[in-house]
Amino acid sequence: MNKHILIIRLSSFGDVAMTVPVISVLRKKYPNTKITILTTVFFSELFNQTPNINFLFFENKHKNILGLFSITSEITKLKVDYVIDLHNVLRTKIIKALINPFNLFKTPFFKIDKGREQKKRIINGSGRKKLKSMHQRYADVFSSLEMTLDLKQFKPYKKLEIRNQNFSFLNSKKMIGIAPFAKHSCKEYSIENILKIINSISDKFCVILFGAPGDEQSRLEKVAKQKDNVYSIAGKVVLSEQMAIMSNLDLMVSMDSANGHIASLFGINVISIWGATHPCLGYTAFGQPEQNSITPGLEKYPRIPVSIYGAKCPEEYIDAINDIKAEEVIKRIKKVI
Repeated sequence: MNKHILIIRLSSFGDVAMTVPVISVLRKKYPNTKITILTTVFFSELFNQTPNINFLFFENKHKNILGLFSITSEITKLKVDYVIDLHNVLRTKIIKALINPFNLFKTPFFKIDKGREQKKRIINGSGRKKLKSMHQRYADVFSSLEMTLDLKQFKPYKKLEIRNQNFSFLNSKKMIGIAPFAKHSCKEYSIENILKIINSISDKFCVILFGAPGDEQSRLEKVAKQKDNVYSIAGKVVLSEQMAIMSNLDLMVSMDSANGHIASLFGINVISIWGATHPCLGYTAFGQPEQNSITPGLEKYPRIPVSIYGAKCPEEYIDAINDIKAEEVIKRIKKVI
């Protein structure tokens, strides 16, 4: 297809990361298609191993109505043939309306079906039916253009060289990453449980802690000081260097968060720990076996999942994630590595 496609995904971190396998397969299968992605400068780094991608950057100034008029003007100048909305939120709906006012210009605009009603029924108690993965939902949008994408064709990103050679953990034979935090508290494993996991890991492994600058960085630095083979890179490296370090891991232990999604792009084994959310809703890291997703016991927390993203969680389920014993995670780590 010798056409120009604009793909929109403005946020969030993990969701943008989940579009990478889809767009990578698209790029390889349709080499003559021009692809432009509307996202932020920060998130564009996630596509650093997907060739021939153009970007239009969504900035803070674009978040109000005047900014949306401005970014729509920039889109119009691109003269794209199709718009693929992989976000389907109010902002992208406004962009659609501005691109096609009263359907006068008729730029074909296709949006993702997020399965919102199905997900709402599940969190409202209709059972834990396994839904289509978000990766597949992203891929399905392109079928409207008669473009079929087989996600099994995704080739993991290649291992990257770590530019900063001053990291003391570079001499380690094996490295395990742990990312204990998430955007919402009901998706965070306690530091006490993280310490139990760390203390169970043999000194022949190096443990790398991932987190954001600020409070997460401070808390992880305290953890790292407790054992010689533990290092925190939270707040110390840019995303490209973080990805390089992840690409050299032998295993990532992550919450239902972006870190697991990024590690999976490199074909790294990801063990994910879940709380109020649940893998059945379709947000597991790409290519991971079901056994690598560890969830709380349903005897104590029978209504799980009670939240789609973790933002809205009943108070009595906020700490459900810590119903998962550290020993259960440790057992899975030993099987994987």
